[in-house]
Amino acid sequence: MSSKKYCAVVVGLGLVALSACGSSDEGTKSESKTVTLVSHNSWAVSKSVLAAFEKESGYKVKVLEDGDAGQAVNKAILTKDNPQGDVFFGVDNTLLSRALDNGLFQSYEAKGAGTIKAGYRVDGDKVTPIDTGDICLNYDKAWFSKHKLQPPTSYDDLVKPAYKDLLVTENASTSSPGLGFLLGTAAKYGDDGWEAYWTKLKANGVKVVDGWEQAYNEEFSGSAGGKKAKADRPLVVSYASSPPAEVIYADPKPSTAPTGVVDGTCFRQVEYAGLLSNAKNSEGGKALIDFLLTKQFQEDMPLNMFVYPVVEGAAVPAEFTKYGPAAKDPETMDPAKIADNRDDWVKSWTSLVLK
Repeated sequence: MSSKKYCAVVVGLGLVALSACGSSDEGTKSESKTVTLVSHNSWAVSKSVLAAFEKESGYKVKVLEDGDAGQAVNKAILTKDNPQGDVFFGVDNTLLSRALDNGLFQSYEAKGAGTIKAGYRVDGDKVTPIDTGDICLNYDKAWFSKHKLQPPTSYDDLVKPAYKDLLVTENASTSSPGLGFLLGTAAKYGDDGWEAYWTKLKANGVKVVDGWEQAYNEEFSGSAGGKKAKADRPLVVSYASSPPAEVIYADPKPSTAPTGVVDGTCFRQVEYAGLLSNAKNSEGGKALIDFLLTKQFQEDMPLNMFVYPVVEGAAVPAEFTKYGPAAKDPETMDPAKIADNRDDWVKSWTSLVLK
């Protein structure tokens, strides 16, 4: 869009005189100093950390949050020829092949890429790993104590009569934690067993909503939001790092987290950032991606987005160690297998669970 604006139009004697408020060159210069980050609704960074980047780089950061990660990725693909921004943050290993196959990103090897822990690096230079976390079942400790019921410890437990109508999860076609939970069951039960498992889970009253915020803050009885909404589901698909958030944001802070993690239901997630194809400010986008790998951002990230850093030497907050340690043995899946099966699995899951 042209930034050239006309302040006055004078018509007389067959002449049209136009007076410009600002030249298009000035507009282009202004746009080049703004870099736009497109992400999901969970993006967060400390103001002081972002301000430091803006001061050092000379770029002003504009952030566009676009729903759950799955929704944001889908929209970015649809708008790739005229992207909303310069950098996309938040595509994870469950959706990465979809983004790459659709040409969402252009090549860029970030400065600091050599500091990324070996287990999180990817082939090629289209995306940069930024954070990791574990998608896991969370449970409401008070609810289970009140009802004198032991929390589940595994996927198998969720289909037992004792846990009927207790679980809420996210839609696997629109939500990255929902998709991660589906992939976790596929990894656990195999190509021939996951559909039978979900048939049992549906019969046991699993509730499906569109995204994480609705599931966790409106349906889950263990969250601060859920308590206010009088939610009635004490089990939710969330993250291993959710319990620290419940402590940190509570007032007064409890001595122990009010929610717990079912360690036997975890799936390892890695999130990436990429320079969008057709980005209007590629240089600004490159600088922003470089910033996301700095120790300053990596150490700021856990208590803002409740994920773990991926670079060597970045410290993890004490709250994570105490209230939300990473899963000991999460389910994982080869990215190639996710790429080959994800869309078919989601279609089958949708037909099986939502219809």
